[in-house]
Amino acid sequence: MVHFEPQDDAAERADADLAPVTYLHGAAPGMKRRSPLEAASLETGPTEIDRFSAAAASKAEADTDAKAAVNEADIVLKDSDPDDDEAVTAADALDQRERAEKVLLHRLRGRSLSTVEALLVLNATGVDSGEASEIIEKFIELEYLDEGKLADQIIHSHNVRKGLGRTGVEAEMRRRKLDPGVMLDKLEELPDDEAERAIDLATKRIGQMERFDDQTIDRRLTGFLMRKGYSSAAVRLAVKAAMDSRGGGGASRVRFR
Repeated sequence: MVHFEPQDDAAERADADLAPVTYLHGAAPGMKRRSPLEAASLETGPTEIDRFSAAAASKAEADTDAKAAVNEADIVLKDSDPDDDEAVTAADALDQRERAEKVLLHRLRGRSLSTVEALLVLNATGVDSGEASEIIEKFIELEYLDEGKLADQIIHSHNVRKGLGRTGVEAEMRRRKLDPGVMLDKLEELPDDEAERAIDLATKRIGQMERFDDQTIDRRLTGFLMRKGYSSAAVRLAVKAAMDSRGGGGASRVRFR
């Protein structure tokens, strides 16, 4: 025959056979089990949570401000006025022109320039060709550029001081790129004393050629005067006069040392 014990007596007898339960710190019978995240939040405390929340909110606000700044910059670029861009371009062109004028003025303080030389200086600065032409006209009006005065300077330095003939003076004017009309007018103003100048130069030069024979003297004097820019007629006349001035006439002499 099967004997059934009361349920309560069976439970008590089963519990008696088990070891006593020891609860961990902070736990108690009947407490609800928490997830690891909930436990971490409880251990962190309200102060730590508030600090983390404030940092996250500050970062979100900074991101929002940055996006707003980018959007505002895009709006400014899209709404920019074309007239403002033209004003900036005009200002840059004005600055470039002023720099070009200063460069040209600096060169003119060193020496006079022809119009073509001045234009080459301006072109080297990168200024627009139209602006360069306007600067040239302005400097001519202010008499900073004067090809007539430059031609006079060339005549004084090359004809008077260096003793160059008409051809030599003309060659220097061409090298300096003077206006052909100005050059022709100034050359016509040269005194008609080329022969006298050539004779004077040849007479002074022949004194340095005493050690040479007459043929060598003739050749060297001719080359010297031709390089000075004297005409062939003036050179022949000057060489003969210089040879005669030695007292020996045109007779050929050979000197031995």
